[in-house]
Amino acid sequence: MNIDTLRIFCDVVQHHSFSRGAAANDVSQSAATQSVHRMERFFGVQLVDRSKRPFILTPEGQVCYEGYRDVLERYDAVDVRVRSLRKEITGLVRVAAIYSIGLHDMGRCMQRFMRDYPRAKVRLEFLRPNKVYDAVIGAEVDLGIVSYPAANPDLTVVPLRSERMVVVCPPGHPLAERKAISAEHLQDENFIGFDRDLIIRKEIDRYLRQRSVPVKMVMEFDNIETIKQAVEIGSGISVLPEPTIRKETKAGVLATVRLIAPELKRPIGIIYRQRKAFTPTALRFIELLQSEQDEPTVEM
Repeated sequence: MNIDTLRIFCDVVQHHSFSRGAAANDVSQSAATQSVHRMERFFGVQLVDRSKRPFILTPEGQVCYEGYRDVLERYDAVDVRVRSLRKEITGLVRVAAIYSIGLHDMGRCMQRFMRDYPRAKVRLEFLRPNKVYDAVIGAEVDLGIVSYPAANPDLTVVPLRSERMVVVCPPGHPLAERKAISAEHLQDENFIGFDRDLIIRKEIDRYLRQRSVPVKMVMEFDNIETIKQAVEIGSGISVLPEPTIRKETKAGVLATVRLIAPELKRPIGIIYRQRKAFTPTALRFIELLQSEQDEPTVEM
């Protein structure tokens, strides 16, 4: 067996899928299956019980997974140390981000990074917040980008930026005539919110509750794009991060009003596993993400 076989096996287990494990290693599903078969022939036992849907590990498979995952972490740590000495910027950086970070924001960083370091690659996927945490803790990605990064003994948090939250409404709404409002102006308005299990919803609810401002929650969604569409057709107003609605504001399809006394902000941060050994490539990508945050917030 070689290190590639071990890595494919561990990725198949981590992803609970032969196809996703294969994709993570840029091989065919057939090649991933052959790698697992090769390990089973080596030990003379079944490691993966394929009669279950989804498959499960046998006791021997679980031992292999836990042991070889540690082997790979040590192997990668040595690789990082060697590359660090050579200052080599090459290889793959795996990133998971929440949907509201936006392909535009991440796309700009990725294009700049790959232009400056043509031998490096960035693989980006957008996930729900809880899935980003799972992917980071499960070592499926190198780093995650989330809002309201939560403290976790298994994770390190690097603050990126703090986004101003603004009131969003149709251009013809009475609130659109104002430059700034306080929370009290939202009282009894038809409100389009996030799903109750999302941290951003809990923070907005807390902000309104602390100021004794009731709103009429008419719709709830799990993503910003759908909320923007609902506001645009006049279903209600909402409170969203200012960077996420700049395009619609510029096009005149949505109006934004500054929320003051006090302002409400959404923190954005990078999360990664404690004691994660980063390659110079991953470290350089993190530096780029941090440098991109110097862009000033648009005043309204």
